[in-house]
Amino acid sequence: MNGNSLKTLFGSSSRRTFLSGIGAAAVGLTFTGGKFGKAFAAEEKKLNFYNWDTYIGENTLDSYKEASGVDVNMSLFATNDELFAKLRAGNPGYDVIVPGSEFVERMIQADLLVPLDHGKIPNIANVSKEFMEDAPYDPGRKFSMPYTWLVIGIGYRKSKVKEVPDSWKYVLDSDLYKGRIAVMSDASELYRHGFKYLGQSANAGNAELVKKVEEMLIKQKPNIKAFHEDNGQDLLLSGEVDVVMEYNGDIAQIMAEDDDIAFVVPKEGSLKQSDTLCIPKGAPHPENAHAFINYLLDAKVGADIYNTIKYPSPNAAATALMDDAYRNNAAIFPPAEILAKCEYPRYAGQELTQLLDESLTRLRAD
Repeated sequence: MNGNSLKTLFGSSSRRTFLSGIGAAAVGLTFTGGKFGKAFAAEEKKLNFYNWDTYIGENTLDSYKEASGVDVNMSLFATNDELFAKLRAGNPGYDVIVPGSEFVERMIQADLLVPLDHGKIPNIANVSKEFMEDAPYDPGRKFSMPYTWLVIGIGYRKSKVKEVPDSWKYVLDSDLYKGRIAVMSDASELYRHGFKYLGQSANAGNAELVKKVEEMLIKQKPNIKAFHEDNGQDLLLSGEVDVVMEYNGDIAQIMAEDDDIAFVVPKEGSLKQSDTLCIPKGAPHPENAHAFINYLLDAKVGADIYNTIKYPSPNAAATALMDDAYRNNAAIFPPAEILAKCEYPRYAGQELTQLLDESLTRLRAD
């Protein structure tokens, strides 16, 4: 799907902001009849899906409507923190949710997720062995199925940079693009890349390291135009900034619209993450939830999803159906030697999480 089609469908917002024209309202979809009817016979034909925006295929839900007798209600959240807070307060009725990998670990520790019955998800066979085995946040995939994976890097406008900004220095510790820089407003994501830039593991956080990164960012703050709420690709596309910290899929979307835009994962490495399909405790329709997860892991369904959202696929069978423009896109699939330097972020624990949040609050208040 080309960039113009994507923009028509979703507007120019990223998956981390609300769906254009809908806002926080739920998207109600009624599905009738179809080959999956028997799978849902034991439960009422309803499913409540809590998802990021711009994070479903253009045809996925229409196809499911034809195949299923289940009435699906999809509502949207904007941040992992929002998702976690809502579930911690008590599941209001969601059956399938899409938390990031770090938050899967956090939700497991908080006893907020239902163990998955792999026998009810036969399309698990379509998932790349790498993503089944390399999941330190959920060993054995007991609670989560991989939906996408992603890396954070630097999106940039080629005509505005003097050289490829292949280091975190360009956004965290340099005045080369003063007033033309946007960085992430999420404390964990921002500071962990500061750790990487300083030669430490993204998971090496401690009070001393947090202080070093805070001091560096205080010095850098006059050069930063925006701490963006994951709309960095919009700022880059509109020309408001020239370099931006952002997810590879978001930049890949706008690269399809503007050939002056490119993406690089800095040489120090980055955060490698995964957004996942989980069933929260208290899900009113757990059987439907298993069947829906299985549906999303279908090869053709997956290909429709990834063709739309431009995020890298952990679904090997779906990837095999994609064209070369997707499979060979270095923004979507960064080079192996760079990915080797990337790490899954682990849940930092309550104490360090609080330190990071307090540090970011001081930074943005000064």
